[in-house]
Amino acid sequence: MAPDMMPGPAERDDHAEIREQVRKLCGRFPGEYWRKLDAERGYPTEFVSALTEAGYLSVLIPEEYGGSGLGISAAAAILETVQAEGCNGAACHAQMYTMGTILRHGSPEQKQRYLPKIATGELRLQAFGVTEPGSGTDTTSLRTTARRDNQGYVVNGQKIWTSRAEHSDLMLLLARTTPRDQAAKKTEGLSTFIVDMKAVTGLTIRPIRTMMNHNSCEVFFDEMRIPADSLLGEEGRGFRYILDGMNAERLLIAAECIGDAKWFTAKSVAYANDRKVFNRPIGQNQGIQFPIARAYAQMRAAELMVQDGLERFEAGLPCGEQANMAKMLAAEASWAAAEACIQTHGGFGFAEEYDVERKFRETRLYQVAPISTNLILSYLAEHVLGMPRSY
Repeated sequence: MAPDMMPGPAERDDHAEIREQVRKLCGRFPGEYWRKLDAERGYPTEFVSALTEAGYLSVLIPEEYGGSGLGISAAAAILETVQAEGCNGAACHAQMYTMGTILRHGSPEQKQRYLPKIATGELRLQAFGVTEPGSGTDTTSLRTTARRDNQGYVVNGQKIWTSRAEHSDLMLLLARTTPRDQAAKKTEGLSTFIVDMKAVTGLTIRPIRTMMNHNSCEVFFDEMRIPADSLLGEEGRGFRYILDGMNAERLLIAAECIGDAKWFTAKSVAYANDRKVFNRPIGQNQGIQFPIARAYAQMRAAELMVQDGLERFEAGLPCGEQANMAKMLAAEASWAAAEACIQTHGGFGFAEEYDVERKFRETRLYQVAPISTNLILSYLAEHVLGMPRSY
C-alpha cells in the first residue's frame, strides 16, 4: 500500500468520501497540465473551475448561502488531497482561509451580497491584502491607510505578496484607519475591508515572477475609493479579525504540506523499488531507505498536530499554539520528504517530466510563508512558554 493511501489520523474521519472524490477530480489534471502552467506562469483556471463546480471551494460557506456548511477539517481534507495527488491548491486556498473572517465578522448584508456568488463561482475571493514591503510580518506597522469621508473610504498605500490578485474579484484588505500614534495600542486602529476589485479605480496590480508559479503580485492603491459598507465589522478592530483568518490559513497550509509530504514519499518509495543499480533496487540500500522513512515519521507526527489544531478550531477553542506548531512541523516534514525524494531520484529528480523539481520548489515556500519559522518560534517562546518578547 502506498504511503499516501495508508489510513492516518487525518483520514480516519468523516471525510473519506470527499477525499476519494477529490482524488478522482485531480486525476483529470495530470503532471503535464501543471508543467505547462509552470512554464508559462499561468493560472489553473480549469482546475479552479472544476473544484468550484464540484462544490469544494464553497465547503465552508453555510448552506443558506449555497455552500456545504462543513467545518475547517473538510477544507483541510480537500487541500491535503489536492497536494497528495500532485496538484497545487495554492491557486484556490485563500478562498477557504479568508472565509472564517467573513463568516465571523461580516454583516448579514455582506454575507448575502457575496457568499452566494462566491459559492457558485460567479465571484472569486482569492486575494488577501495584508503584507507590505516595509513591514513584512510586523503587521501593526503597515502604512496603507483608509481615510473616511462622507462618501466612504479613500485608500492609499501598497501591498506585496498579494497572490492571485489578477485572478480574484474580491480582496480582503487590512488598512490603518487611525494613525498609529493616535491609537491606544498598536494593534488598534486597523480595519478590514471587502474590496470589489472590479468596481474600483486607483488600483494597480503588478505581477512578481518567483521561483514557483504562485501568481504573486504587488498591489498599489492611489486614492482608491470604496463605499462605507466595504468595512467588515467595527472600524479599528480589523487586526483581531485578521487573526481569525491567520489561524485558519496556517492550519490549511499545514494540511497542504502534509499532502505534499505524502506525494513525495509515495514518489520516493515507487522509484526506490523500481530503480535498479548494481543489479539491485536502490531501495534495498539503507542510505536510500532511512531518509525516506525518517521523513515519513516526521509527516505522521506533524499530521497529529494538524488534526489537533483543526479540532480545536472547530470547537471554538484557542488554537494559536496548535496552528503555529502545525504549520512549522508540517512544512519541515514536507521539506524533508522533498529532500529525500530528489536525492532518491538523483539526476532524474531535476528533470521536469518527473514533477519532483516542480513540487520541490512549491513546497519550499512554506518554510517562509505565510509566516516564517523564526516568527513561529518567537510566538511559542513568548506566548506559550512565557519568555520575554524578542522583538
